[in-house]
Amino acid sequence: MHLGQDTELEALRGRVRELAAREAPARHGRAGVRAPEDHEVPALRAWTARLFSEQLLGVNWPVAYGGLPDPHPLHESVVADELVRVGASGPVGGGLLAAAAIIASGTAAQQDFFLPRIRSGEHIWCQLFSEPEAGSDLAGLRTRARRDGDEFVVDGQKVWTTNGQHADWGYLLARTDPDAPKHAGITAFALDMTTAGVSVRPLREITGTADFNEVFLDGVRIPAANVIGEVDRGWAVTTASLAHERSSAGSGAALFGALDRVARLAGDVVRDGRPAIEHDDLRQKIGGFVADVHVNALVSAFGESRALHRSGDVGDAPVSKILFSEVNLALHDFGMQLQGHDGVRVEGDDRVFDQGWWQDAFLYGRAFTIAGGTNEVLRNLIAERALGLPPGMTRPPIGGK
Repeated sequence: MHLGQDTELEALRGRVRELAAREAPARHGRAGVRAPEDHEVPALRAWTARLFSEQLLGVNWPVAYGGLPDPHPLHESVVADELVRVGASGPVGGGLLAAAAIIASGTAAQQDFFLPRIRSGEHIWCQLFSEPEAGSDLAGLRTRARRDGDEFVVDGQKVWTTNGQHADWGYLLARTDPDAPKHAGITAFALDMTTAGVSVRPLREITGTADFNEVFLDGVRIPAANVIGEVDRGWAVTTASLAHERSSAGSGAALFGALDRVARLAGDVVRDGRPAIEHDDLRQKIGGFVADVHVNALVSAFGESRALHRSGDVGDAPVSKILFSEVNLALHDFGMQLQGHDGVRVEGDDRVFDQGWWQDAFLYGRAFTIAGGTNEVLRNLIAERALGLPPGMTRPPIGGK
């Protein structure tokens, strides 16, 4: 199943496949969201520039900065979906998120400076949102920015920063009014990552890789000209970015790829002297996953369609993200169970299935239930803001008051 199946979009998918087959940089076949190694970054900068020059990305930008006058509303979603489907990298870093904020709320000078450099791959961006005690509850962030003449002085810590070790610029949220209500008093900034006082420390994960970082900000001076939008109004600036992150997490292409791997694995694993796929109970289980994956794709497409027609609901992106992350986790859990004791083998073992992809996917899979807002917090958001339920509801004890 594809997101968007009209003639124009199918032709677009063909363009993506052809370009990826011809020019996409080679990728390590590991599962999950992977930050590139240092030696891979130059090729990914060039690939990012190529995606823009082929008008696969940035089509919704103003025409003056390379956008199209009348792009198909699903253009960029289809491109992202197809890149995942064929196993090619997307644009390196978080430039698209930063660009969306700069286009919507930035000054003309910011647009003139940043947008061409995002298009060319010269600037890699990272997202400086999450903090040790403000992840899903992002509005609780504590990083402080104090005005000092024509600058802001920033102190604080960010965490789970993807591509922080490679980023030239950071899309930063900091609290400028500590006395304002939680969702107020926050300001968005463009931060030059080479500024004095910025320290990036990689976080080593259970998978053995370091894809995320801690970022420490000690007396970092940011020009007031780098404020994106209005001072103290940064929450409104970043709301669209959060919605984009959560809805894009629901993309079905990755699940269809995992489903194909499950089917192949069930053909390779031997159970009771014959391929596991020949057993009725296994086929029934895989059939259930087929249904789950298609439902996820439909929910994601439905939410995106509603957003395009401005009829969406605050719960659409969280529902899509929750469904994706939980189906994704269940698929990877099943793949490990299917391997039995061979599931403890790792990459490099001649007898490991799929070059160790399943072990990596299993370890990484739970991250999607946390990244972009934990599923527990998102369920509260759906209940309170989409369904209008009162906060703090608890189920009464059976037989009690």
